[in-house]
Amino acid sequence: MLAIINAELVMRDHLIPEAVLFVEDGKIAGFGQMRTTPIPEGCEIVDAHGAYVGPGLVDIHCHSGTGVRFIHDPETATKEHLENGTTSILATPSTRGTQTEYLEQIDRIRKAMAAPEGSIIAGIYMEGPFINPGYGSMSNAKGVDVPRVFDPVPEDFEPLLKAGADIIRVWGTAPERENMEVFVKAAKAANPNVRFAVTHSEATPQQIEALMPYGLCIGTHHTNATGTIVNYPECRGVCVDEGVNYNQDIYAELISDSAGIHVNPYMQRLVRRIKGDDRIILISDQTIHDSIEVPGLAHVTDLNFTYRKDGRIDISGSKLTLNAACRNYMKHTGASIVDAFKVGSYNPAKAVGLNDRGEIRVGLRADLIFVDIKMNVKSVVLGGKVVK
Repeated sequence: MLAIINAELVMRDHLIPEAVLFVEDGKIAGFGQMRTTPIPEGCEIVDAHGAYVGPGLVDIHCHSGTGVRFIHDPETATKEHLENGTTSILATPSTRGTQTEYLEQIDRIRKAMAAPEGSIIAGIYMEGPFINPGYGSMSNAKGVDVPRVFDPVPEDFEPLLKAGADIIRVWGTAPERENMEVFVKAAKAANPNVRFAVTHSEATPQQIEALMPYGLCIGTHHTNATGTIVNYPECRGVCVDEGVNYNQDIYAELISDSAGIHVNPYMQRLVRRIKGDDRIILISDQTIHDSIEVPGLAHVTDLNFTYRKDGRIDISGSKLTLNAACRNYMKHTGASIVDAFKVGSYNPAKAVGLNDRGEIRVGLRADLIFVDIKMNVKSVVLGGKVVK
């Protein structure tokens, strides 16, 4: 048995100071304050030296890590995230590609999940390819459009379901697209536990709500690439953001970068006021792009800035790890470290059905991280074993 002593335990809704936590057979076996909890003889002792000890972080939306994309080298991509406290991650393929490329990516990620180096990969988050065509193309370096959407029809989705339905935990959807309900029903039949997200979409709240009975419960990178508001004279319309905000059964993903560019700090506080910490999920959405220099933003090192075809500057994902996103969320919203662990571990695990992790509770996986108040990671325990 492993005994972690001198820990500030981060529970789902409170702290246990000066605590001890026991690990046995890769699971949490017990915990309590040191002054009232005897430590059995023969325990292996790990001293936390007063660090906050919380559940390993769960990043459900991430394209890259350690300088490589998950679609190319998933085992290597996990290293940076594990070192920074992410103990479970959903590998996210590109939102563009051919069917052959997607099938190859699914197979590569599946094989990585079975390898020791890829053990933190808990499945796949398919951000594409069933998104809105309005968000469905991008320009390459030569300014040529690269298509990245499929039609939600059987000839397009059945090969993907056959290849990966069992490991795809989240499918991104644009609910406004014709035949989307056909796809959602097929995906649900192939994997009853699958979740759906509203992703790169211009859906109305009503179109989003129509898919909720099938398991739509996530708003992909909330307030980023999320619809259009139709304005009448002196009237404000509603779009994806309002649909996600209104429905408490939908989790709002937030990319919380250091400068609050993806989601303005005031917007983060507003979303927190509306959704509460129970329905917010922090994601890294880490990607790899040839980032350009933007005047006045040289200090922003955790984002990718790119050009659109029309020459405007855009942001393409981030360079974040999830512990940094937690730190930023605390800074931008005033959240406590307990709240940060909830939106960085418990909520994402619950949202995608990883019910054996995400909090400190007897019987759950002993995926734990030791951090300071700024979420700098001191040590990582994965499946009961100290790996950092």
